[in-house]
Amino acid sequence: MKLKEEFLVHRNGDETYLVPAGGGFAGLVRGNAIFGEILSLLTQDRSEAELIAALQARYETPEKPLARDVKKALETLRAVGALDE
Repeated sequence: MKLKEEFLVHRNGDETYLVPAGGGFAGLVRGNAIFGEILSLLTQDRSEAELIAALQARYETPEKPLARDVKKALETLRAVGALDE
């Protein structure tokens, strides 16, 4: 899966915003730094397991909370139509 090109990522301090640049979603998605990292990783085609592994290597955090964060982020991205799967 990969982030669709019609969505832009904006960072402001520790907050990350996903902004539609066209398409059907007319809103804004706000997230934390981990959400921003997930969006950065999704500039390339990656699986959920690859996202978790990349975050785990970067943050040295246990897999379970990262997996929960990734799953929640992906659910949000799917809900707004931001993923190419």
